[in-house]
Amino acid sequence: MNDGRIEISIVVPVLNEEDNLAPLDAELREMLSAFGRPAEILYIDDGSRDRSLEIMEGLVRDAAAGPGTIPTRLIKLRRNFGQTAAIAAGFDRAQGEIIVPLDADLQNNPADVPRLVAKLEEGYDAVSGWRRKRNDKAFSRRLPSLVANKLIVWVTNVRIHDFGCTLKAYRASALRQVKLYGDMHRFIPVYLARFGARVTELEVDHRPRTAGESKYGVQRVFRVVLDLVLILFMTRYYTRPMHFFGQAALLFVFLGFLVLGFMVVFKYGWLRMIGIDYQASFVETPLPGLAGTFLSGAISSIFFGILAEILIRIHHESQDQTSYSIENILDSESPCAD
Repeated sequence: MNDGRIEISIVVPVLNEEDNLAPLDAELREMLSAFGRPAEILYIDDGSRDRSLEIMEGLVRDAAAGPGTIPTRLIKLRRNFGQTAAIAAGFDRAQGEIIVPLDADLQNNPADVPRLVAKLEEGYDAVSGWRRKRNDKAFSRRLPSLVANKLIVWVTNVRIHDFGCTLKAYRASALRQVKLYGDMHRFIPVYLARFGARVTELEVDHRPRTAGESKYGVQRVFRVVLDLVLILFMTRYYTRPMHFFGQAALLFVFLGFLVLGFMVVFKYGWLRMIGIDYQASFVETPLPGLAGTFLSGAISSIFFGILAEILIRIHHESQDQTSYSIENILDSESPCAD
């Protein structure tokens, strides 16, 4: 018996997908009806300039027309904020215990949703879709994605093959620990793993795009590289920024001493020992300025580290946040885990 509780929330960010929305909606409803779990569909319009908004409004009206239909909501953003912001808007308003985002371009197959949910219920907090057999252009889509995924795994050590696949399944309770900004939706498994969440992946179907235009290209790799710098800091040094800036200071000090060593070698002509007849005083080379630059970098890094430590403490204390995440508590007075 359904007590009104939503178990599955399907979150669909939409940007200019007018030709794909009606067939996608039909597939979603067919899949959810066969799945038999209480569910809802959330469409998020991310500033579409075609007829997407009009079509989604019609889908919502059709869902409200008769009994037994799957609850459907449309969230219209004021302008185009990007896919991450659209997904975050859906996550914040989803009522399901399990949240499943997927693209509106019909390349993600809704039939994979029950498989992702079943895998999640084996004891995981996040299941990432893996488009092992991608139906995309090799140079503009598959190659940039391959490079980006290799970089992310190398930096984060989270062993997932396809971070860019929107089709994933999350426990809503795990997502409460994540705040999305910029283009960070692809890194949600990394954030969750940072808090000790159980993350895995599952191979999913990937279909060729038959209508509309892709929003990604080769430039995506460069954005990912920039995002990785932030991810590296957030996952490894967020609660101890002095370690990050301290390592940078040590590197600058090492480089400074290395330059000083070269200055001494040049001044006393020690290169003759290896057959190079060269000698120069300190002022005859640019090395003193370079050594001073490295020393300034070391001092600046120390001060940046101190400021970052202060800011992190203000952030946690002002928002009553902790630097840890508790899964459950077992008390001798109350044997059941909280």
